[in-house]
Amino acid sequence: MKALVKHKAEPGLWLMDVPEPETGPGDVLIRVLRTGICGTDLHIRSWDGWAQGAVRTPLVLGHEFVGEVAEVGADVRDIAVGDLVSGEGHLVCGKCRNCLAGRRHLCRSTVGLGVGRDGAFAEYVALPASNVWVHRTEVDLDIAAIFDPFGNAVHTALSFPLVGEDVLITGAGPIGIMAAAVARHAGARNVVITDVSEPRLDLARKVGATLACNVAESSIADAQRALGLREGFDIGLEMSGRPEALQDMIANMTHGGRIAMLGLPSQEFPVDWSKLVTSMITIKGIYGREMYETWYAMTVLLEAGLDLAPVVTGRYSHRDFDAAFYEAATARSGKIILDWTA
Repeated sequence: MKALVKHKAEPGLWLMDVPEPETGPGDVLIRVLRTGICGTDLHIRSWDGWAQGAVRTPLVLGHEFVGEVAEVGADVRDIAVGDLVSGEGHLVCGKCRNCLAGRRHLCRSTVGLGVGRDGAFAEYVALPASNVWVHRTEVDLDIAAIFDPFGNAVHTALSFPLVGEDVLITGAGPIGIMAAAVARHAGARNVVITDVSEPRLDLARKVGATLACNVAESSIADAQRALGLREGFDIGLEMSGRPEALQDMIANMTHGGRIAMLGLPSQEFPVDWSKLVTSMITIKGIYGREMYETWYAMTVLLEAGLDLAPVVTGRYSHRDFDAAFYEAATARSGKIILDWTA
């Protein structure tokens, strides 16, 4: 089968023939239809310091996908050949304290699809049945392909109650944009999102952000004044991993404010801990999705009319992966989709 492979320990990707994945009695073999390009994939392609430490070559990339079930193992129940499915890309041990307590998203032994084992940028991918999400209601294939990052947005945005709250989102990448859509849909009063990319801020406006602020030109404090906020933001969603973004967020939170942090910093940086203490601010780290409460919430949000169509800004044949990755790396696009049937 054709697959997009990190074949050598150097920058680049290779579209090449590899064996179809082997499956066991508890596994599902999935014919991949479409995949989404993630920031993780960009890191692996460029072979930066993180990728060199996290990835062993050769490796099939990819963890955002939708596909059709081709085969099921003898022990698999409630999943049938022909089902339309996406996959939870965090594979857990099932034996640790958190897994046994039903908190699988907190497993210390998590292995990432397309990072720690071969992934979904291929004509076929295999997953344990426990990692397969069956789409039982109609869903657009492009949106189904990005359920993984959509789940990151939902997990982050719904970490704290949003009804009537003023929400600040730092980082208008695709996940930040989806989080803005979720926050408005979930009843936030105001949703302010910040970035330095005007094309991405425009996408955020399309999904319902109250104010999209270019922080190269104006400040978060200016956004507060424009909206008439006197006490700061109630909820913060940090999506950028930028030190200045978190620092500005903390400075503009109300007393008792709550911050959910998904953005992954590349290095340590100082934080005004005295402000956190004296303002009684809560910070919660977010990694991935809750299995499977977040997946249920995603499906219900789409059924209730949440529109993510503006977030998908590019579609390419998998054969044109170089052009697709180039666009994804510009920091001007939304989600970029690879079509494995074209």
